[in-house]
Amino acid sequence: MSKKLYKSDENKMLEGVCGGLAEYFGIDPTLVRLGWALFCVLGGSGVLAYIIAAIVMPRRPEYGFGRDDA
Repeated sequence: MSKKLYKSDENKMLEGVCGGLAEYFGIDPTLVRLGWALFCVLGGSGVLAYIIAAIVMPRRPEYGFGRDDA
């Protein structure tokens, strides 16, 4: 089974980008958020990178969970 990168629904603060990266790599979401904040402060392009990631990264598809006909 191949891993796919999705925005997180559980570890979400804004759009779920950092939570999705943390789930993909199997690390703590707080570390990803701190790294991203450092990237924003030092380089300044972190905000633009976050916006692009929020647009490009897909949400995890729902496979009918919670439906009555499943």
